[in-house]
Amino acid sequence: MMPENANTENTENQVAVPAVATTPSEAADNQSPAQADDGNARRGRGRGGNRDGGGGDRGRGRGGRDNNRGGRQEEDDGIIEKLVHINRVSKTVKGGKRFGFAALVVVGDGQGRVGFGHGKAREVPEAITKATAAARKKMIRVPLKEGRTLHHDGNGRFGAGKVTLRTAPPGTGIIAGGPMRAVFESLGVADVVTKSVGTSNPYNMIRATFDALTEQTSPKSVAQRRGKKVVDLLGRGGSNAAEAEADAAAIVE
Repeated sequence: MMPENANTENTENQVAVPAVATTPSEAADNQSPAQADDGNARRGRGRGGNRDGGGGDRGRGRGGRDNNRGGRQEEDDGIIEKLVHINRVSKTVKGGKRFGFAALVVVGDGQGRVGFGHGKAREVPEAITKATAAARKKMIRVPLKEGRTLHHDGNGRFGAGKVTLRTAPPGTGIIAGGPMRAVFESLGVADVVTKSVGTSNPYNMIRATFDALTEQTSPKSVAQRRGKKVVDLLGRGGSNAAEAEADAAAIVE
């Protein structure tokens, strides 16, 4: 038969066992200051270690610029960007071949503004970024009839390339191919008929298209330039005064 004070003696003689940490945060809390400093120093010297310790603050001292390097930031300003063409060129050097890329980009807001640009770089994303920046700087304003088509027909030319643009009734769609379609989709045109002859080079086709778009005018701008009213210009085609006034009221530049 055991004595009554056996349990109390065993309890007093037990050795205190430290609690085992179950999570990384608890393990860090249980470390002594010397162990924590030693661990941070080791992680800082490692190749893929944490930047928070051991000289890893060098990237933070520059405002965290390394975190955004290589990423492409796009502003949410409603600009439509379309990649038209990418050309790869190679240069043979002593150690082998050196590749470069050229990108052609068309941008627009879908409401009458459009521009194009090209950029060159060693990598495709950088070339696209340069081309997009150049296109945003050279955007032009094109007047649209009813916000869906051109006011009148037009011709454009650049080098050996010739393009013809024709206004179209509602429901026609964009009858254009290749680079010209990207231009009208970015411009916001819904109905147009086009034809390109002479070349299939996307650079020449785009330049010829912009040459034709820069010649576009609206009845309102012509009336202001000539010092007349829009009704006077629209009424000279044989229509009566009521129809001319209705057409003049429906014009939105």
